Amino acid sequence: MARRRKRKFKWQKLFSRRGQNRLAKIVLWVIILALVGYGVQELHQVRQRQLIVEKQTDSKQLFIKQVAPEAEKMDQKYNVPASITLAQAILESDWGSSTLSAKYYNLFGVKSSDTTNSKVLTTKEYVNGKWIVTSGRFRVYTSWDQSIDAHTLLMVNGTTDDPQKYTGVTQASSYTQAAQALQTAGYATDPDYASKLIRVIETYHLNKYDQ
Repeated sequence: MARRRKRKFKWQKLFSRRGQNRLAKIVLWVIILALVGYGVQELHQVRQRQLIVEKQTDSKQLFIKQVAPEAEKMDQKYNVPASITLAQAILESDWGSSTLSAKYYNLFGVKSSDTTNSKVLTTKEYVNGKWIVTSGRFRVYTSWDQSIDAHTLLMVNGTTDDPQKYTGVTQASSYTQAAQALQTAGYATDPDYASKLIRVIETYHLNKYDQ
């Protein structure tokens, strides 16, 4: 029996009209498959980003729910706006995720000279027009509620050298006035502290907790 001879690929066929049509179809399918794969990957990445945002949103709402009751309680008793307390806690503790707040329950960056009930940690301060990293000794609490209570009493009683330091906060008729009073009193070195507090309050509707 005669052996069949293998057909050799003739390159000239590729450049014929029929060959070009076939090649064009192959290229088209390759492009389509590549686009489909890219689209699936993009959809996956979009969904992953959505899940991250949803998770962050859930954790933020959880943090608010955890600290809001004590902030409302202190507002009723001492007239320190709960929205201000919550906004400060959010900014100062980064939603309760900072080492100072998560490990030592200090939500407000309250410093202390008492070496038996404090920890030395690094912090950022705005000095001479720029942010610098420095060390400070911060108060240690046993719970977030205790931190909120101490913060409220600081607003009410002021400091040892200035008992009226935060009177503007307790006497404010709105959270915007209270935020500005905090900045004027020098609670934080950040020159945009008041505007940041107001932005947080309005973004998360924290004024609904005010009494």
